[in-house]
Amino acid sequence: MPAPPPVRRILSVAPLAPEKSAYALARYSRSADSIVDSLAWVKTHDSSKFLDSFYFQYGHASIADLGHLTFCLEGISELAAAEVEDEQLWDGQAKSSRYQDFGKTGFVVPPEFNDVERTQFLAAGETLLAAYRLVHDAAFAHLSAQLPRPEEMKPDAYQRNIAARAFDVARYLLFWAVPTNVGQVTSIRTLEKQIRRLKASPYAELRAIGTEIAAACAAPPACRWDDSQTEPLAPTLAKYCDPDTHLAQSSADLRLWAHQNLPLAPPAGADIDLCKPAEAAPEIAATLLYPVTNWPFRALYEWAAAHPALRQEVIDTAVRSRTKHDDLLRGFRGGLYCYDIVMDIGAYRDFHRHRRCQQFRQDYSGQLGYETPQVITEAGLTVEYAAAMDHALATIQVLPSPASEYLLPFGARSRFLFKMDFAEAEYICRIRSGVKGHFSYRAIAWQMKEAMERLEPELGRLLSGTPPWIEDPLKR
Repeated sequence: MPAPPPVRRILSVAPLAPEKSAYALARYSRSADSIVDSLAWVKTHDSSKFLDSFYFQYGHASIADLGHLTFCLEGISELAAAEVEDEQLWDGQAKSSRYQDFGKTGFVVPPEFNDVERTQFLAAGETLLAAYRLVHDAAFAHLSAQLPRPEEMKPDAYQRNIAARAFDVARYLLFWAVPTNVGQVTSIRTLEKQIRRLKASPYAELRAIGTEIAAACAAPPACRWDDSQTEPLAPTLAKYCDPDTHLAQSSADLRLWAHQNLPLAPPAGADIDLCKPAEAAPEIAATLLYPVTNWPFRALYEWAAAHPALRQEVIDTAVRSRTKHDDLLRGFRGGLYCYDIVMDIGAYRDFHRHRRCQQFRQDYSGQLGYETPQVITEAGLTVEYAAAMDHALATIQVLPSPASEYLLPFGARSRFLFKMDFAEAEYICRIRSGVKGHFSYRAIAWQMKEAMERLEPELGRLLSGTPPWIEDPLKR
């Protein structure tokens, strides 16, 4: 007699502690039991022993993708938030600069500063926040005069829309030290990588955050749906989160190599440049050097293509500190299209959310100047705006790095590399150019679309986007 056909059932599973979930689903994949029986079995066995054996000792890393944790990080700097979120397999959100007033929250002071440096930092930060409040109020008044309320729009909706657009202008004066909150949902595996990366950060705040996340994994949850949830969320994970020394060492090694072998003065580059590398080795070498130099990506790629022996040195330098437990660096990951973009920090915070691409940044030097929104000029605030921005950028140059970067305003320009396939390029151009978006990244998305159309005319016809001169300021 043939075996009877299986009974089809769709079973929802109530949320479990992340390590219990990983244990249950891993066992489920390795036995003939129903999930009902697997859960009953897991209740009577120790998940930590299973994870120690199969995840940490035998390297079954996919097991850690089966348990997810929710963490909220409150009162961290915007700089820390950007670094926390710098994971490709990450889900979460931070406070929006469009819908909340950041002018009343104070700001984070990096612990690296001595008393004199702290005083300089505080003075420049207070100047930026004072200008932020001034610009928001003036922009609100200017936009209200320029954009009268349509009869069909309710007054409260109108006020919210005008306030949001005024915050879009004022956000140029926010800076990396302003505090924010981040809520994230990650797998155990992603969280482990995140903690190890943060613990190796050059920023003291990030190193402390990495340690605190690990400690929170080993403790009962601080926020509970009910009083019965007292079991630690991921106590086994918390034992295996040493700093990612390879990441830190390779960055230092590459930086030293670049200083010793590349001209200090970078070649000129366009603000938005799209290239399609033809060779893998020069692309990897260029990508590895990009974060530790101030060179445009195209110049690095052309240099690497012309110097095969030196590019091999770059690759060897990058992997010199790698152990058998370390993955290859992100710089070894590719993307068919490479967008090298000089943009303001605020626009980068928005583009940073696109995780179907590989992202790299250069140091926040403050030496590429800053953007001035048109409304600043129209409202007669150019002098006040420039004074606050210039004061901040000048102070950055006299404070020790990298803590000085906390003072970098969102309006300051920096250089970023995004490597992606055509589908992601189409998505970014279409979504980020829409009239609901911030005017800064709308212009960038439109220029990305034009660059792709020039490079790939056959595929470019598939791109859609909204030109930045088409506006609807009262739409959010």
